[in-house]
Amino acid sequence: MKTDKAAIKKWGYWFLLGLALIIIFKCLDNFTAVTGTIGNFLNIIAPFFVGIFIAYILYMPCKKIEDIYMKAKPKWIKKKARALSIITVYLIIVIVIAVLLTFILPVVWESIVDFISNIQTYYETAMERYNALPDDSILKSQVVNDFIESIRHLDIREYFNFDRIMEYISGAISAVTGIVDIVVAVIVSVYILAERTRIVAFFKRLAEAIFKERTYKNLDKYYNHSNEIFFKFIASQFLDGIVVGILVTIAMSIMGVKYAPLLGFFIGMFNMIPFVGAIIAVGISAIITLITGGLSQAFWMLVVVIILQQIDANIINPKIVGQSLKISPLLVLFAVTVGGAYFGILGMFLAVPVIAIIKILVEDYINYKLAIKKEQKLKVEEVNKDN
Repeated sequence: MKTDKAAIKKWGYWFLLGLALIIIFKCLDNFTAVTGTIGNFLNIIAPFFVGIFIAYILYMPCKKIEDIYMKAKPKWIKKKARALSIITVYLIIVIVIAVLLTFILPVVWESIVDFISNIQTYYETAMERYNALPDDSILKSQVVNDFIESIRHLDIREYFNFDRIMEYISGAISAVTGIVDIVVAVIVSVYILAERTRIVAFFKRLAEAIFKERTYKNLDKYYNHSNEIFFKFIASQFLDGIVVGILVTIAMSIMGVKYAPLLGFFIGMFNMIPFVGAIIAVGISAIITLITGGLSQAFWMLVVVIILQQIDANIINPKIVGQSLKISPLLVLFAVTVGGAYFGILGMFLAVPVIAIIKILVEDYINYKLAIKKEQKLKVEEVNKDN
């Protein structure tokens, strides 16, 4: 009987292996059709992933507002605290979008259109000023000359063509943010936020059932750590970027810098990327100001923006971010460089919380291994004492 079971098990193993090989071969043989099917399926469920992402981002604001409603005296507010918190968060989002569309984006868009329309003129003005420099000027080095020669015959307007930019924007909007997809994503996010306690409890039970107790506790610990780091970093950097953007816009407007709203918005947005973002944004803004306002205005703009950046780095940012990410500047710079190289701007932005999580994992692993070694050393010492 045991021999029959072993034979059945053996033949069953070989049958499943052969079946798996046939499936793999057929998939490779029809690779284009398989990838097309997978691609279509991913496009269909994309709104659900977007909804999950929205719910994840809005989880902490909803939780904070729900806690406030739970402290209210009327019982009906306490009973409906979760629903009211979701409604409140989405109302805030609608108000913010309305303010952006009504007051901020039109001004920024006007600056973009004007800049694109006059970019060829600015280029020619810059070339005239460059040619007027003395021959022994440091700016007339061979590297600069080679760079200018490489772009001299380019039609700048071809690369900053308004119609082409509009085509890119329209294509991106139609491909990524269809009306139906947006509605589905919002509905999914609302349901997830409303049922988040049950969803989290289900996945915790599933993890507890699958993994060993020690593994489950570690997963739960790192899940909580990761969420805390991501929420704090994203929220604090976003808020800090808004503050810096407003301050820079006001300062540039007072100085009479052309395209102040655009440059302020640009610097505030890139300020969300630690270290590198501020350098890139300020450098590009200085070049644009140099072309549009001259050397003196560009110099004073740089001085004012650098002072504001220092105020932000030493006063505003620590107050907003706090001690949420205790990692060295060198590690941050390394993470931003690697993240930008492989995943672009999004990689630069998310590199810092990712490296913070990796740092926690590495430190815990080191502490775990050192604890084991210490325990082994104590056991050896006890054995030697007994002998």
